[in-house]
Amino acid sequence: MAGLLLGGDWLTLQIAGFAGGLAAAALGVGIANLAGPASTIMLVLGGLISGALFTALLTIVKFVADPYNQLPAIIYWLMGSLASADLAQLALVAPPMALGLAVLTACGRGLDALSMGDDEARTLGVPVGLLRYGVIAAATLICSLAVSTAGMIGWIGLLVPHLARLVVGPSNGRLMPASAALGAIFLLAADAVSRSVGRIEIPIGILTELLGIPAFLLLLSRTRKSWL
Repeated sequence: MAGLLLGGDWLTLQIAGFAGGLAAAALGVGIANLAGPASTIMLVLGGLISGALFTALLTIVKFVADPYNQLPAIIYWLMGSLASADLAQLALVAPPMALGLAVLTACGRGLDALSMGDDEARTLGVPVGLLRYGVIAAATLICSLAVSTAGMIGWIGLLVPHLARLVVGPSNGRLMPASAALGAIFLLAADAVSRSVGRIEIPIGILTELLGIPAFLLLLSRTRKSWL
């Protein structure tokens, strides 16, 4: 948002978006550690507080933006689009995103152990703190680069991992690359639909929200039936 407000080329916008994502994640982790070593609940609460703060800052940015030039660009970026993405941007963001995915995949067995609880993971020799913060850092790297390139496209990160779990099972070592592949396929399919349903291109974020909500409710219903 600051990059759009102050102006600059696409590289400046990507750097600003990436820095903002890292700042939000660092703030959330810092809040979670205020009362000692962070638990999962504290990390969630820290993320909620950090998200609320940056949402307020976003509102301020939209309020002070030029309503004729800057504000439309900000609103369009918030809706998400691949229209401005090109091979130069892809060449810049692909290597660090691939590195982040490799880190997450390598941490798969540790995450499997961590899913049983911190104490059980420590009993199995998993460095819980190092693993948790390493995964947060890798995930933040991937998400920040994706958002800085295509804007805010919602529901893919919530819906696709559940679909991937149905396909490859709960093992995080298989789930990480499967989620990345299915997420890319889903995004390309949504982009194709957004470019072909009307005379103008519909921002992908709008389409993924319209499709993601009923799809997630259906998935949640099927999952609930398996629990009963």
